[in-house]
Amino acid sequence: MKSTPFLFRIVAVSLLSAGALAQAQLTGTVTNKTTGKPATGDTVVLVDTQAGMSEAAHTTTDAHGHYVLPKSGGGNLLVRVTHQGATYFIGAPQGNAAGDITVYDVAAKVDGVLIDEDVLGVVESAKGKLQVIERYSVHNSSVPPRTQWSPRTFQIVLPAEAMVVEASAQRPGGLPTSLKLVPDGSKGHYAFNFPIQPDDGEKGTLFQVEYELPYESGKYTFHPQVTLPARTVWVMLPKSMTFAPGAGSAFISSQQDPGFQTFVAQNAAPGKPLEFTVSGTGSIPREQPAAQGGQQSASGAQDNGQSQQSGASAAQPGGGMSSPINTPDPLSKFKWWILSGLALLLAVAAAFLARKPASVAAPNTAAGAAQALATPAARSAVLLDSLKEELFALESEKVAGTLTPAEYEELKAALETVLKRALKRRS
Repeated sequence: MKSTPFLFRIVAVSLLSAGALAQAQLTGTVTNKTTGKPATGDTVVLVDTQAGMSEAAHTTTDAHGHYVLPKSGGGNLLVRVTHQGATYFIGAPQGNAAGDITVYDVAAKVDGVLIDEDVLGVVESAKGKLQVIERYSVHNSSVPPRTQWSPRTFQIVLPAEAMVVEASAQRPGGLPTSLKLVPDGSKGHYAFNFPIQPDDGEKGTLFQVEYELPYESGKYTFHPQVTLPARTVWVMLPKSMTFAPGAGSAFISSQQDPGFQTFVAQNAAPGKPLEFTVSGTGSIPREQPAAQGGQQSASGAQDNGQSQQSGASAAQPGGGMSSPINTPDPLSKFKWWILSGLALLLAVAAAFLARKPASVAAPNTAAGAAQALATPAARSAVLLDSLKEELFALESEKVAGTLTPAEYEELKAALETVLKRALKRRS
């Protein structure tokens, strides 16, 4: 008789253990949105961002697209799915929420991919150089929806003399990722090895490159080339500089902000002349009057029709996110997207406002986004998400073979240092 309570205790402990095990499982369904069917046989990996993006668990989807992973590690986990060579990922959901993921079939070229806006910003002329930032908003409206991806997914043409400083890309609705441009034939020709997923609503894929040009003469002629049909091509430059359109180009003045000049050409096509010349000196202001304390964020304006740039400050380098970053310069290769901050981010918002005049609420939205990032906790959360994305992208580049082992180890060590610091500050 005395053994009965003991047996009950054994059963109770077993049931509690089973319940704890069930709660430690991460489940979800992977759906192929191209076919509208479950994605069968795709690899699903649980990635621990606090352990150098190591693989915490892996499995494959069953006939119903369903997967089950043991949920181990800390709370900073990612779920990565590989479908036809392209990767898709989400943050691991908390609690018992399902980790459902959407994937698409992949092709090297798909119909419905075009450049919505090519924004070229002459940010500064100083010390015999031009500093230029160019951003491409690319839309994928393919039907049925498919991801365009290959080692030469998106090709760009820069001036032959251009010295590339940084390159980045951002998935629809995702976070920006630092990348390494792939040389693509002739001098000045490059390609992004980054998937162009189908649009998420009106949010497309963003590509951005920062480069420098020689400017000893105080005058430079650009010969832009688009590799895809482009609805609009924008040029931004300081008010103190002079802009002269070339023969056959269709640039017209379209003033958007009192702090800099804006010119636009519509319906650009590969091979169509887009020549223009800039001269003089100056720089685009990095502090905007509308930004209280230099916290103007581009994310709010872009959220009305462009891909959302979380945590990007158009006021000054670092903006509202400078406090969490207190590290040595090893992260300099990544601070372009993490810190962002140069005024060309306003150009995309200005371009959007010109396209949709009714969106007069965009500046207020931007101010609201800036206010939301005003607290240290909010800035730390944005930084943490950005670092997770960077670590994930680093592993993807390693798999793709676009990084040397030495580059991989150097960048991984730098990111892990900042990530640990950000986690410590957040806690």
